Amino acid sequence: MMKYELRKLISLVFVLFATLAYGADEAKMDKFIGSLMQKMTLREKIGQLNLQPAGEVTTGGAMDTQVGGLVMNGDLGAVLNLAGKDRVRALQEVAVKKSRLGIPLLVGLDVIHGYRTILPIPLAQACSWDIPAIEEGARIAAEECSTDGISWTYSPMVDIALDARWGRIMEGAGEDPYLGSLVAAALVRGYQGDFKERQNIMACLKHYALYGAAEAGRDYNTVDMSHLRMFNQYFPPYKAAVEAGVGSVMTSFNIVDGLHATANPWLLDEVLRQKWGFKGFVVTDYASINEMESWGFGKQKENGVKALKAGTDMDMCSQAFLNHCEAAVREGLLTEQDIDAACRRVLEAKYRLGLFKDPYKHCHMSDQEQAKHIFTPENRQKARDFAAETFVLLKNEGGILPLKKQGKIALIGPNANTTDGLLGSWCVVRPAKDAYPSLLQAMKESVAGKAEVLYAQGCNLSDDERQDAAGFANAPYRTAPRVDAKQALQEALKVAAEADVIVYAGGEGAEWSGESHSRAIIELPDCQRELLKALKGLGKPLVMLNFSGRPTAMGWEKENLPAIMNVWFGGTEMGPALCDVLFGDKVPSGHLTVSIPQMTGQEPLYYNHLNTGRPVGDGDKRFRQYQSNYFEVSNGPAFPFGFGLSYTTFKYGEMTVKQEGRNVTATVSITNEGDYDATEVVQCYIRDVACRYARPVKELKGFERIELKKGETKTVSISLTEQELSSYGPEGNLFFEPGEFDIMLGSNSRDVQTKRITLK
Repeated sequence: MMKYELRKLISLVFVLFATLAYGADEAKMDKFIGSLMQKMTLREKIGQLNLQPAGEVTTGGAMDTQVGGLVMNGDLGAVLNLAGKDRVRALQEVAVKKSRLGIPLLVGLDVIHGYRTILPIPLAQACSWDIPAIEEGARIAAEECSTDGISWTYSPMVDIALDARWGRIMEGAGEDPYLGSLVAAALVRGYQGDFKERQNIMACLKHYALYGAAEAGRDYNTVDMSHLRMFNQYFPPYKAAVEAGVGSVMTSFNIVDGLHATANPWLLDEVLRQKWGFKGFVVTDYASINEMESWGFGKQKENGVKALKAGTDMDMCSQAFLNHCEAAVREGLLTEQDIDAACRRVLEAKYRLGLFKDPYKHCHMSDQEQAKHIFTPENRQKARDFAAETFVLLKNEGGILPLKKQGKIALIGPNANTTDGLLGSWCVVRPAKDAYPSLLQAMKESVAGKAEVLYAQGCNLSDDERQDAAGFANAPYRTAPRVDAKQALQEALKVAAEADVIVYAGGEGAEWSGESHSRAIIELPDCQRELLKALKGLGKPLVMLNFSGRPTAMGWEKENLPAIMNVWFGGTEMGPALCDVLFGDKVPSGHLTVSIPQMTGQEPLYYNHLNTGRPVGDGDKRFRQYQSNYFEVSNGPAFPFGFGLSYTTFKYGEMTVKQEGRNVTATVSITNEGDYDATEVVQCYIRDVACRYARPVKELKGFERIELKKGETKTVSISLTEQELSSYGPEGNLFFEPGEFDIMLGSNSRDVQTKRITLK
């Protein structure tokens, strides 16, 4: 007892000193920035609110901003799309040595899932359900890009995405707000640390808010929903990132309650700053103030005024603040205090990053020293291990997987012999193509001296040459060469006929998802399906590796293929990581964070939907007249949220539920009955059976990722507090509704044990 009290006292003393130190730092920062702002002209303050591309990389419309002149005049506070420590240092020297006050620049870049060492796409990362690994991935990305001059990343994207047609679903954590919140906080911690180390960079939460709810899954489209749905289904990951201390927030392109998100005072001030306590700065997305005119909100000047007064601090690319704020102050449309508030928040971000103390903080390393931090063997090994955790085994009929390293293996498909095709979208900076292996290269190395790998491309990614080229008309990355369809099919069948087992590497192209890559049809392209039908006709063991940046429709594949693994886009180390799993050196442990549809027409499709007055169960395949279902397909997904198989079998015992007041603990024993040591993700769901507001049929509220040796049994207990059992009202206030609750435990959202309890 005395030891406990001593530890408690030590903890309290530590918290006290940390609080005092934080207060002293804040006071010091406030004094420094206050003194600096007294020296600044109105124009220089406005200049700090201006963010322009430096021309190295293009992630939006190309613009010639004559960056150097803007910097010298004090008309620029930050730049984006400038990569390379020497180039960054050169521009930073202009800011520090040639502008009147020497205020350093903030340098931003889209470092979304790695810098040189490319990690799995964010959607894949979430499918690991490994929160520490996700945080470590962000730390690796920050370590690498911070050696190359970057101090700010436009990540994490935490938008809940329920419609797989939306291309940017690949950039987030999927469809669940609970898991999405954990991922959001982990990424913020990984990027930012405590801002005291060289490798700490500033994160930018995006896109605030509701961008993932674009109608019809069409990028940049309109959004309209109730506040009740916002607070319960879409807002939690944003809030979690704010609570984790994210330094900046990016507004979204869409409207919210009929107002543009960039000029929405309820969204930016009332919710973000007042309700959630956000202390950082708000930046627009690419030229979104200019886009307000297309939405019907007037001209650039009035839209810039609206945005600034609503709480937007920095203007990315439109130059609306720079062009009009001085005149707006003279005309009484803005006050200098409005400008001061925004300028102070931007300067505080630079102070926290340590840029006033050392403007070249991220530019000091020599090339030799930098090489010790970028694309290192250590980072690549971590990326390889992480990628192996993200693959989701969907079907393994007859135990085809893992493969044996013997005989002849036919590797066929348009994603088999590509390097760019492993990375996925949003790899702004990437290593040379020959710096990492394709799946074909990795497989040959993996089985060298034991088995023979035969290869044929077999088909094009798509019948549509424009889509096959990667999605962008001017894309430099073609993931597979264009081949003659008939000849390629014949070559594939000849190769497959010689083999003992066939591995098909197909699905989407690496650039078929991401920004501006919405798809109206998310089924497998006809040319690939025809090849799979022909390969299946050979009667040999057949494994499909489905590369994708979204949940693609897999109704046909589920019914017709014996083994399927969804492998997403796993980054530079995907080839070796896939071989680790294919040949059983590692056991698949990924679980879906999205529902995989049977066909496109089911979208948007998600597990945590509301019920209807005429419900039809997901597994009911019969059409029911005057009930909520389809003619052509059952309501449910091909593979549900949370689903993921292993090379072993996990047996769940009977669940027990213990109540203590409004706290609940669900307990179950799990036994590994198979032949492999493996990892299972035990998931806990609830349903509020009767509530003043309609609640979803299931909600994830807890999970535990456990490792079990073969034959081992572990007992897992997942505790839920009153907070997990509560929900938000339309004003954004959490409330608990006494009554009946269903508590569910299982290996996915469909296969669960359920017990009903009553809480008072």
